[in-house]
Amino acid sequence: MNSSVPDVDAEESLEELAVLAESAGAQIASRVLQARPSIDAATLIGSGKVDEIRALIHADLIDTVIFDRDLTPTQLRNLERRLGTKVLDRTQLILDIFARRARTREGQLQVELAQLNYLLPRLAGRGIEMSRLGGGIGTRGPGETQLETDRRRIGRRIAKLKADIERVRASRSVQRGQRQAVPLSTVSLVGYTNAGKSTLFNRLTGADVLADARMFATLDPTVRQIRLPSQRRVLLSDTVGFIRNLPTTLVDAFRATLEEVTAAVLLLHVVDASSPTAPEQIEHVEKVLAEIGADSTKQILVLNKSDKSNHTPVARDVLAVSISALTAAGMPRLLQMIDAELIDDPVSRQRFRLPLAEGRAVHLLHDRAAVISQRYDDEYCEIVADVPESIRQKLSEFAID
Repeated sequence: MNSSVPDVDAEESLEELAVLAESAGAQIASRVLQARPSIDAATLIGSGKVDEIRALIHADLIDTVIFDRDLTPTQLRNLERRLGTKVLDRTQLILDIFARRARTREGQLQVELAQLNYLLPRLAGRGIEMSRLGGGIGTRGPGETQLETDRRRIGRRIAKLKADIERVRASRSVQRGQRQAVPLSTVSLVGYTNAGKSTLFNRLTGADVLADARMFATLDPTVRQIRLPSQRRVLLSDTVGFIRNLPTTLVDAFRATLEEVTAAVLLLHVVDASSPTAPEQIEHVEKVLAEIGADSTKQILVLNKSDKSNHTPVARDVLAVSISALTAAGMPRLLQMIDAELIDDPVSRQRFRLPLAEGRAVHLLHDRAAVISQRYDDEYCEIVADVPESIRQKLSEFAID
């Protein structure tokens, strides 16, 4: 159900809502798009449209109505009473999907915090509905007993969750510090949900992160090493996908996770190039990046699914590459571009003269540098390599002009 001006954007948003609902396990019985000059304060859509939807509910035996915008507590309460069925808004639907997909303790803490922040102002009059903890969309949240008791209980729980998430943030900061002690840059995958980030992550790292056509299949961040053509190693992180009108409660709750993005020196902005709405999706991702303070980080626009088609117009000054994470097309070019964009630990050509007893140093050059030539004599091994600055410094005693 979308209540806005019936333009192309509204149709796209309604289609996206249907995909979200299907990702949560719903079957779509009917869709309604409304245009009205102003929002009805009581029901959002007005009494005439409420009657029309109630008729659809009875005709198609519908048990849930989902609105493609946020509802006020009053609108939610009035709509459930007049429609006689469960009513959800866009944020509730996304929260439900997140609750189903969170696997790590961190993800579960973040989702629960977002749920409680959303629930708190909506407690009044929702006692019966909130006590339903069975199956179905919108029931994967905390329950309710008496109103005032629950307000205090939820307030205490929110405070504890925030403290727990702060500890997660501190732990992540320590982990990042440990990683940064080793000269490895971090590259983060960002993009609209279902753009193919996890498939690309698996392709680049050889990992087995869940790659699923459903929205928000991946919530919890994953970090792996990859090797670039220069033989430099970098850390690649895969994070939660973005979406238009991503609820503020989720952006706030997932800041600990999104810090993996803000800590990166390079972002791979993955786009589903086969989607007719790709330009709009790019805009929505850029908006979220600005919200978390990552809009100034260098980016490579990765136009994924080029094996299907590419409808995405790209400005001339944007660094972009077309790939297919599924077929591996364009992977060498992408890796070369990542290599070129990383200014940390720069690569330069260097000649080394190593005693034959320095087998570890020889191995290090073969492992962490691109060896151009290698020559042995009775006492020494002479190697010319394109080597990262950190390795050059480590082997500086063997470097020669």
